Amino acid sequence: MIQYEIEAQSDNSRAGTLHTPDGSIKTPIFMPVGTLATVKGMTTGEIKELGAEIILGNTYHLHLRPGDLIIKKMGGLQKFMNWDRPVLTDSGGFQIFSLAKLLKLNEEGAIIRSHIDGTKLKLTPEISIDIQKNLGSTIMMCLDECLKLPASRQEVERSTDLTEKWARRCKEASISKSDVFKEQALFGIIQGGHDLDLREKSMNQIVEIGFDGYAIGGLSVGESKEEMYNVTHHITPKMPAGKPRYLMGVGDPSDLLEGIEAGIDMFDCVMPTRNARNGMLFTSHGKIIIKQSRFKQDPEPLDPECECPTCKNYSRAYLQHLFKSGEILGVRLNTYHNLFFFISLVKKARKAIIERRFIEFKKDFLKKFNR
Repeated sequence: MIQYEIEAQSDNSRAGTLHTPDGSIKTPIFMPVGTLATVKGMTTGEIKELGAEIILGNTYHLHLRPGDLIIKKMGGLQKFMNWDRPVLTDSGGFQIFSLAKLLKLNEEGAIIRSHIDGTKLKLTPEISIDIQKNLGSTIMMCLDECLKLPASRQEVERSTDLTEKWARRCKEASISKSDVFKEQALFGIIQGGHDLDLREKSMNQIVEIGFDGYAIGGLSVGESKEEMYNVTHHITPKMPAGKPRYLMGVGDPSDLLEGIEAGIDMFDCVMPTRNARNGMLFTSHGKIIIKQSRFKQDPEPLDPECECPTCKNYSRAYLQHLFKSGEILGVRLNTYHNLFFFISLVKKARKAIIERRFIEFKKDFLKKFNR
């Protein structure tokens, strides 16, 4: 199945290797989001050049189009998209929260209305696992309920208990499903809002069931940064040390380093690709809005400290021209840079952990980045 090996540790932060049937992953790791079997604007060859070792696909979206059964007929998600490294698939639970119109939610599952054509779609733990089995991902995620925060304690308690019941059914479904073409890992998700005792309750419930890895869900959904960091630092060190730890949907560079300090191994977020399409670029000296007129005659590279092809070959003036002209190349160059920046950041953090200087690295990075 999969095996997590810790190679170095500095306080709670850790560097390791996640061994999977589809290849090994050096952690901490940032996973580019490939919702529809594509990291927007990038070829899989370019994603490899960036240093990505695993990407994320989405159960809900791929079920709607092209359809998980079609992907299964094509030989699975990796063959379908020409990617020979690990893939993690989200369960579709976040889309219940964020995208589709929720029609009904109970212990059985959820009935939602498709954001594409309005048709009704039933999503249960068993259906989510069935779809992910058809996709053939390396790592599957349990279906959970992701509450929008702030929420009352009563709402969080109900949601936490529902997530635990769904997790048990996901595990049972993953074991009983026999019509598969590969062995897949399954991660459980810890919920509980920003109530620390409910987070611990959820963690104990999910760990008792037993999974190949554990994720913290339900953060970056409306709570403050302070609340998010408080939960992350409180619960992460209590999670099983011998299993990979995944902080879902987080976040900007500061969030990544905060999570790594707490002991998180895996991250994903749409921020680098989405912001690239909107002209917001991350640099070692902070964020740049490339459409601003001050860059129209700027001959400097986007980030003089960055080694990506965008920074080595093109000026800020050229990137500003491409963005203002609506040229596709501008979006691609922006996306390449932002992904390179995020992936390089966690690789540098890994090196700092191994060299026992992570806190110093984090402090120096944030001092420049937030200036």
